[in-house]
Amino acid sequence: MSAAYILVVDDEPDIRALVQEILEDEGYAVATAENGATARRALRERRPDLILLDIWMPDLDGISLLKEWAEDDGLPCPVIMMSGHGTVETAVEATRLGAYDFLEKPLSMAKLLLTTERALEADKLARENIGLKRRTALVHEPIGRSPAMQRLREQVKRIAQHDTWVLINGEAGSGRETFARYLHSQSARRERPFIDLGVSGIARVNAARELFGSEQESHVHYGGLEQAAGGTLLLDEVGDMDLSVQAQLLGALDTGSFLRVGGTEPVIIDVRLIAATQHNLEEEVRAGRFREDLFYHLNVVPLQVPPLRDHNEDIPELLNYYVDYFATHEKLPYRRFSVGAQNYMRNYAWPGNIRELKNLVQRVLILGAGDEVSQDEVESTLGAARSTPAPNLEGLMSFDQPLREAREQFEKTYLEYQLEKHGGNVSKMAKEAGMERTHLYRKLRSLGIEIKERR
Repeated sequence: MSAAYILVVDDEPDIRALVQEILEDEGYAVATAENGATARRALRERRPDLILLDIWMPDLDGISLLKEWAEDDGLPCPVIMMSGHGTVETAVEATRLGAYDFLEKPLSMAKLLLTTERALEADKLARENIGLKRRTALVHEPIGRSPAMQRLREQVKRIAQHDTWVLINGEAGSGRETFARYLHSQSARRERPFIDLGVSGIARVNAARELFGSEQESHVHYGGLEQAAGGTLLLDEVGDMDLSVQAQLLGALDTGSFLRVGGTEPVIIDVRLIAATQHNLEEEVRAGRFREDLFYHLNVVPLQVPPLRDHNEDIPELLNYYVDYFATHEKLPYRRFSVGAQNYMRNYAWPGNIRELKNLVQRVLILGAGDEVSQDEVESTLGAARSTPAPNLEGLMSFDQPLREAREQFEKTYLEYQLEKHGGNVSKMAKEAGMERTHLYRKLRSLGIEIKERR
């Protein structure tokens, strides 16, 4: 596992050497660059966790460099500006472009270390906050006291102590991601990033870029393997990965390095890889849809997450958790489930697993009334969910094509509808689609959808 990696950009050799020595004494990994051109090369070689950037340099000033990075995919990490001749206007401009803080020279080493620590912690919290916004409830530890769940938690704790790759199998909604996050939290990599890359949500033409990153002139886009450097990368629904990307991933795992799309210099892999799928990958291998050699690479330690129907004694505890969560975080009214309702749910098949149960709790808290949720209300709610007709897409897309192509066509149809509905307002569209705006912009670009045409 790697320490936080910091890039120090300053044209004064004495300052570079001093800052490097101080930071390395604190346990950080440090690289230095004496000018803008060297800094660009350093970013192509490896994604930093933090940049200390001088403003006044001979070839390219720090503000221009900061603007260049901000206009690409956004700043790759927190940036702390340094200057001995700064002005209020310069500090304001740096802050507007996304700089975390501004340090005056001569540097106070105590302030430098404190600002560095706070910037890294703020970046970590920001990533966690993005994860919370994307999920209604982020469970840090799998819930349940059933023998099956207790055994699985203990198994995960043992696996976490060894830096090996893991393949998690389980039905949709059963909690695969929860167990992946729990494994990360129990491992030596817990202080480093956890990146969730949903393979099925990436357009086929964009999959390699999102996994390996890309380079174009001075612009670098960091893919999932670099965003998770030192930490854990979850490849969710890995069974949906395109065969060409599978071949690239296999080559990367074999050599321990990879090339960004359009890049020429190899990037070293330093991640724990967790793959998750609801498919039987052995059957996918036999059908020729998944590479056998990649399967054996990923399947070092298999982990099977049971469906909810196989540990239905955990339902009362899950209900209590989600009621408390929605009452606390979404200010929904607190309601308790009657014994009859709980008994009915323990005998229900739960095809959507824990995700279906969570949605049920949210629905009855929003739409129901009274302190108690009755069995009739639960039956009615589950029956309504099952009987809701699927949208009719006949005429909008062809069903006589491979799943990946059909998914891309549906995504394009869906996003074009949302753009039309909201008049090209991406903020409103992202809110309704439940997507981060940055991810939505990338998705629109990958599908060839022009936003300006809809405004």
